[in-house]
Amino acid sequence: MTTQPISFSFSLEDLSDQLPAPGYYHSSIRSARFRRSANGNRMLQILHSLDGVSPHHQLVAEYFVLEGASPQGIRWARWRLVQLYRVCGLEPQEGQPIDGNQLLEARLQVRAEHQQLDGQMRLRITGYRPAWPTDESCGS
Repeated sequence: MTTQPISFSFSLEDLSDQLPAPGYYHSSIRSARFRRSANGNRMLQILHSLDGVSPHHQLVAEYFVLEGASPQGIRWARWRLVQLYRVCGLEPQEGQPIDGNQLLEARLQVRAEHQQLDGQMRLRITGYRPAWPTDESCGS
């Protein structure tokens, strides 16, 4: 029995650098961990997995800088983090430690927009809303 040689070829999706359109996408939180910024400041990195987009644009990281930024920048990051917790059905309380593990596997909708960073266009998370009710605006 002879076997046919396996043929691999590029697909149109492989060749496209086009970002998904700005808009809301269903998402789940794949990871949430503390990291250090390039300047050595602690931050919480959230990794969102977007539904319905090509695999090379599916994972989008979001960062919440918790030290080393301006006081206003830190307040903004903490406010956004509270909004994320609430959309995920959690209600953080004063004095409660920030624990990204509480967010793992949470389902929500995220607003993704285009942002130029280091000369390259990327997706950036700019807002949240509950995963339900499902509506037609996801992905648009």
